[in-house]
Amino acid sequence: MRSFTISASWIARAASALVALAAFATALACSGDRAATPAPRAYVPVSRTITVTTVPLLVKEQQNLLPFLKEDFAKGGVLEGKEVYAFSPSTITVVEGDTIHFVLINPEDDVHSFVLPDLAVSMPGQTTTKATYVAKRAGIEPFVCAVQAHLPMMSGQLVVLPASAMASAMAAAAR
Repeated sequence: MRSFTISASWIARAASALVALAAFATALACSGDRAATPAPRAYVPVSRTITVTTVPLLVKEQQNLLPFLKEDFAKGGVLEGKEVYAFSPSTITVVEGDTIHFVLINPEDDVHSFVLPDLAVSMPGQTTTKATYVAKRAGIEPFVCAVQAHLPMMSGQLVVLPASAMASAMAAAAR
């Protein structure tokens, strides 16, 4: 008959391996238990206040400051009958169902407008105008200034994220 000698270090390594295997088996068994994983919470729409300001980029009043603009605004120039304005910010991101309280600031003397689907707001010169909009559908909604001489440059986009995607993101972040 053969005899085996088992060292204390071998017994310690074997015991450690068995403990690790038991922990792995327990974790594997529990991972299939979906009842322990909380269901994604539904996104609760919020009210957001967003300030949008009109900004002159290339306008007739700048011709003395930037002499090259005289030719651009002249008859036959690339900016004839146009002026280049912008909205700041030009991209706004919200979540489906959110209520947006817009604070629209027009510090200039030119009249502008802020037009989204289902919303059109006049922005007289040197005024602050308020408007409320509910982001009803996920997607990208364009907004523009409807003053003909400011199109197509004065535009932006309202990015409306799906509420379901926000709920999934919130659940993933909670893990």
